[in-house]
Amino acid sequence: MNEWFKKLFDQIKTIWSKWSALQRIIFIGVGLAAIAGVTALILFSASPSMEPILTQPVTDETLRQQIGARLDTEGIEYEVTADNILMVKDRPTALRARAILSTQGLLPGDTDPWALFDMDRWTITDYERDVNLRRSITNQLIQHIEALDDVDDASVSIVMPEKTLFSEDQDPVTASIIITPKPGSDIAENRTELEGIQELVQFAVPGLTADYITISDTSGRKLNDFEGMADFDRLALNKRELELKRDLEQQYIRQIKNSLSGIFTKDRIEILNIEVDLDYGNRQTEKEEYFPIVVTPDNPATPFSERETTLNVLRSRENFDEDYQGSGFNPEGPPGVEGQTPPSYQDLEGLVGEYSRSQDKENFEINRQVTTETGSPSIERISVGVAIDGVWQWQYLDNGQVDINPDGSINRSYTPVSQEQLDRATELIQGAVGFSQNRGDVVTVRTIPFDRSEQHRAEDDEFRKRQQTQQIILFSLLGIVVLLIIFIVFRLITREIERRRRLREEELARQHQAMREAALRSAEEESAEVEMSVEERARLEMQENAINMAREHPEDVAQLIRTWLMEE
Repeated sequence: MNEWFKKLFDQIKTIWSKWSALQRIIFIGVGLAAIAGVTALILFSASPSMEPILTQPVTDETLRQQIGARLDTEGIEYEVTADNILMVKDRPTALRARAILSTQGLLPGDTDPWALFDMDRWTITDYERDVNLRRSITNQLIQHIEALDDVDDASVSIVMPEKTLFSEDQDPVTASIIITPKPGSDIAENRTELEGIQELVQFAVPGLTADYITISDTSGRKLNDFEGMADFDRLALNKRELELKRDLEQQYIRQIKNSLSGIFTKDRIEILNIEVDLDYGNRQTEKEEYFPIVVTPDNPATPFSERETTLNVLRSRENFDEDYQGSGFNPEGPPGVEGQTPPSYQDLEGLVGEYSRSQDKENFEINRQVTTETGSPSIERISVGVAIDGVWQWQYLDNGQVDINPDGSINRSYTPVSQEQLDRATELIQGAVGFSQNRGDVVTVRTIPFDRSEQHRAEDDEFRKRQQTQQIILFSLLGIVVLLIIFIVFRLITREIERRRRLREEELARQHQAMREAALRSAEEESAEVEMSVEERARLEMQENAINMAREHPEDVAQLIRTWLMEE
């Protein structure tokens, strides 16, 4: 054994010597990591495990504080995780805490009622199981009832008595439900919803019958007293009948307007009255019909009919013939006793008679059809009254202008509906409502002028506003034209004045130039030496340049002169 350890040690030493420094470091690191992992696993396994009291978190802070206070009272240590789940040290403690919370009604509202049966332990009794079953059914019913749209809150109490040996001594299962209707709900008078709740409770509780279910509201009024709800049923039935009648009348109104919309505009049609009398009685009619038997059907490919019928078909026949010949039989008593035949018939004894009887019986089959119809609400009578307005037209003068009354209103004329159009409208209305003379239907159509004073007043105001707008636009255009003409005339006059001023200035300039030229010529002719200073020569050159510029650019010079005059 020592040699084996020695050889193993030598092999390890040889392998270790062959490894490089990096391989040795990696091996040491892997070994240390493995030792650390094993140590952590041992420590984690040795630590005590925690068991949740409830599988779902308790998000309600108030409820969580109440649960904590109750567990502290029972001496149960617990912890609350980050997910608001209550944890205890082991499963028995969790089952005990869960039983305490369920008996105290401290379970969250979204807790599965059937989770109560997860509390398996050796000490649970049949009574506790029955209590848990009743509590689970109760909580489940509360959740179902509160899920209804018209119920705000519900409270359910179920009594399940112990079973007895004899059925006559057995107490019935009972249930009482208190519901809080939502605002605006009609569940207190809605028999259908109450029957639904009653059946929901009845089918959820074993052995429960409808007679032992009581549904009430928060005021203590019994809601499932269906015998006392006869008045509500009658009112509900009347309500449905009125709704049916109103819907049918509205349907006829739409059909009438659609039928007349192609002839008259909608504002000219007024349905004054439409009354549909309905028969709501439930009737069952049985009808029996007899009709011929078709022997040869008709061929639709031929233009004539090959249909052959017979009234009946022979099913069976029986013939009976009877013939008799002989004397009659007189019954008598025992020997030695005279018979009881009356004296009147004793003389007939010994006579020979005969008779014969023949009977023929034939049975025939015929086509017979029996139809059973259950009557639904039917129309007994329809009364329709429709008023149709005529046409109001504006009156125009010979020049095409609208005729205006002295009070400023538009002159209008009224044209009533012709009798031909009234007859056509009557036919259309009769077709729309399914007119039946046998039923006594009445359709009345008249032409009546509607009161359109407000409409005419609005049209007059609109017409006056339009006329005023047209006049304002016309006067504005005339003003603009006048201003444009004035501007054009003013512009022409201004240009003419400028042209004349320019001509006058040019004329003055020519006269001054002519005078200077004449003075120079006279001086040259007299050979007079004229001595001029430097300033005079400069002024003379300036004058000559101005004269030349006026000849080349007369408009610029005239503008320059006007500027000088305006500055002066």
